[in-house]
Amino acid sequence: MASKKGKKTVQVAEGGEEKIQRLGPNVQEGELVFAVAHILATFNDTFIHITDLSGRETLVRVTGGMKVKADREESSPYAAMLAASDVVNRLKELRINALHIKLRARGGVQSKNPGPGAQAALRALARFGMKIGRIEDVTPVPTDSTKRDGGRRGRRL
Repeated sequence: MASKKGKKTVQVAEGGEEKIQRLGPNVQEGELVFAVAHILATFNDTFIHITDLSGRETLVRVTGGMKVKADREESSPYAAMLAASDVVNRLKELRINALHIKLRARGGVQSKNPGPGAQAALRALARFGMKIGRIEDVTPVPTDSTKRDGGRRGRRL
């Protein structure tokens, strides 16, 4: 019989004894278990994607658009905070208590500045009890690429 949140699974063995199965790694008290938080903050949405250290396995992925109804609020700091809250709750179930942060803006020939939800998401992760390891900016920067919008004389205001 599984509990509401899925934290523990209780199985009854043949002898009638109950065996509790927990999610996540076996850790001692005070030991840090790291994962990687990939935060993509654009001006239209904020994605918080948590993977294991190799980046191969997704543990949880929440966006600002999943938390608010209005399209214009998807990238807001409030939506990023709500998304970070959901992420932390799921990570606590998996017994992960520390994160390395990889922050990313749209990049390329688009904006290289992160959106408004980036800082709010990072602060919320720290405030809700996650230990923060390294913070890295992984915004793609072109070395030489296709021509940017605006033409020869640039965007005229």
